[in-house]
Amino acid sequence: MHTIKKIGQTFSYITPVSLTDRPILGMVVGSNKTLMIDAGNSEDHAKYFIKETLKLENATPDMVVLTHWHWDHIFGLPALPDSVSIASAKTRKEMEKLLPFSWSDQAIDERVREGTEIEFCAKAIKEEYQDHRDIQVVLPDVTFDRRIEIDLGGVTCIVQHVGGDHAADSVIVYVKEEKILFLGDCIYPKMYAEKVHYTVKEILRLLDKLEAFDADTYIPSHQRPWTKEEFRQETDKLRMIAKFTDLCGGDQQRIVSEYQVYVNRELKEDELETIAYFVNGY
Repeated sequence: MHTIKKIGQTFSYITPVSLTDRPILGMVVGSNKTLMIDAGNSEDHAKYFIKETLKLENATPDMVVLTHWHWDHIFGLPALPDSVSIASAKTRKEMEKLLPFSWSDQAIDERVREGTEIEFCAKAIKEEYQDHRDIQVVLPDVTFDRRIEIDLGGVTCIVQHVGGDHAADSVIVYVKEEKILFLGDCIYPKMYAEKVHYTVKEILRLLDKLEAFDADTYIPSHQRPWTKEEFRQETDKLRMIAKFTDLCGGDQQRIVSEYQVYVNRELKEDELETIAYFVNGY
């Protein structure tokens, strides 16, 4: 299941679960206030994280920031009635669109057929909500446009809108004193589309923004944290595949050949998958 891990003096997180698409949630504990990062994919997810974190830190979240509008990051919000919820104005706008939705199997399946929901998320929602389907979309209390800075007492969190292919409303959280950059899902491809894809222009713009932060640890929501070197390897892969996608006019075979020459070895599965995503978005 989950484990709670700690990085530095002030930051704890819960490991992800792929079956029910539970992402990493973070907790930053300052001397005055505590900030939770993302609300989780259900009330059970949020409550479990808070309960387990309380064993390490004597602090419940005063605030919770949402990294983007996707269900697995927001459905736990009703479990946090005493926390001030913060999101970008774009995230609130996307969440408002979910308010009229029904979450019965039938309604979810219908949206998959229409193309407004994806099969992967439909399966994960059914898996997470087996016993009951009392899903409430709670809108954030506070919104911002570009960037806010939150002083928790001895530790500062910079919350900044960065966008990206995955979700145009994506924000990152930079825990300044710990040099931790919480990426959320921003570095992933776009899922809510006919084909999962990256676009050359958008990924390069996003990487420029992310690389401006002086971080030692990077946290993508559905994987384990990356070191600075692992993040550099990931960004190098994305930049070079983007470059070859452009040079080869989206020709998959040529991109594979060029990238293979560049790395001077057989390509790994994740590299071939990433190339396919860029071809899809070209």
